[in-house]
Amino acid sequence: MNDTMEEWVRQLATHVNTVEALETFVRVSSGERKGIEEAVKRNMRWGTTPYFASLMDPEDPNCPIRRQVIPSVQEKVNRYGVDNYLEWKENRLTDDVRPDCIARQYHDRIAFLVTDVCAMYCRHCFRKEVVVVRDLQLRFDVEEGLRWIREHPEIRDVLVTGGDPFVLSDDKIAYLIASLREIPHVEMIRFGTRTPIVLPQRITPGLKRVLSGYHRLPIWINTQCNHPKEITEETARAVYDLISCGVNVGNQAVLLKGINDDTDTFQALHQRLISVRIRPYYLFYCEPAPGNDHFRTPVEKGAELIRDAIRGHTSGLAQPMYVVATRIGKIMLMPDYSYVEKNDREYTLRNYKGEFTTLPNIDG
Repeated sequence: MNDTMEEWVRQLATHVNTVEALETFVRVSSGERKGIEEAVKRNMRWGTTPYFASLMDPEDPNCPIRRQVIPSVQEKVNRYGVDNYLEWKENRLTDDVRPDCIARQYHDRIAFLVTDVCAMYCRHCFRKEVVVVRDLQLRFDVEEGLRWIREHPEIRDVLVTGGDPFVLSDDKIAYLIASLREIPHVEMIRFGTRTPIVLPQRITPGLKRVLSGYHRLPIWINTQCNHPKEITEETARAVYDLISCGVNVGNQAVLLKGINDDTDTFQALHQRLISVRIRPYYLFYCEPAPGNDHFRTPVEKGAELIRDAIRGHTSGLAQPMYVVATRIGKIMLMPDYSYVEKNDREYTLRNYKGEFTTLPNIDG
C-alpha cells in the first residue's frame, strides 16, 4: 500500500467487511455469523472502518457499536417496515419531476444525494434501500442536481448527503461547495456526514482548507452519534478542527432499542456530545425502513428520555428536538409533560422533580 496514502483513505481501503477482518477485533458470535451470511446472500453492504471497529467490545455481541455495524438475521423481519419506503418518504412517486439525486419534503430546501458510499453502513439506515440493500437504483449525477437547483429559485437551503459526502475527495467537495455558492438564491450549505464519529481521520488539513474561511454561504455539519462509546479523543479533535474552520457541528441521533433507550446512556450521550463541542440537534424516531423493526421503540420513549434524563437533569444545551421524519417533513413528538392544568385564572406547571407552580392566565 502506498506509504503516502492519507490515513482516512487507508481506513476506507481496509474496510472491515468480512468475517475474517471482523475477527481481528471481536470474537464473532454464531448469531453474528448467521447475520453476516444472510447479508452476503442478499448482496447487502455491511462494514465499518478499522478505527470504529476498534471501539467494539471484543466479547459482547450486545455491544452498542457491534449492533450498529454487524448485520442481524432480525433484518429479515418486516412487520412494521414500509415497502419501497424511500420512494414514499422522499416523494419520488409524485408528479414533481426531479433528478434522482434530489430528495424533497419542503418548499425551500432539499437533500442533494451525491454518493451511495459510506464509511460505515449503519444497520438502521433509513436509506438502506439505496445504500445497503441497493434494491433502489438512483443516478447520482451531480451536474444534473446542480442544474435543477439553479432552475428552482425557491431553494435556499441545500443538504449535501448520500451515502456520506465526506468519502469524496477534497477536490470534489470543493467543487460542490463552489458550485452551490455561485447560485444566488442558495443561502445555506449543510453536510450530513458520520465521518467525525466513524472516520475522524477524514478531517485533514486539505479538507479544512476546503471548508474554512468567511463566506456568504456558511457551512453547517450534522453528524450522527448514538452512544457515548462512540465519542473519543480523535472525534473531539476532529470536531475542534471543524469548528476552528468556522463550521458548526450538530448531532442527529437515532433512538435505537437496546442501544440508547435507557436514561443513563441517553444522558451520558448528550453530556459527552456537549463536552466535545457537538450540539445535540435532533433525536430521530427510528424510521420504518424495511428491516428496522428490531431497532424501534414505542413512539413515546424518546420524549420520556428527554424528560427523565435531560430536561432539568443537565444543561439545556444538551436537549435535542425529538422528531419523526416523514414524507411531509419532520414532525415533533414531544407531548406537553410540563403543562398540567389550565383554568380561567392560571396554568399549573410541573417541573422535572414533580414539583408544581402556577403561571397567570393572561387574557389577550
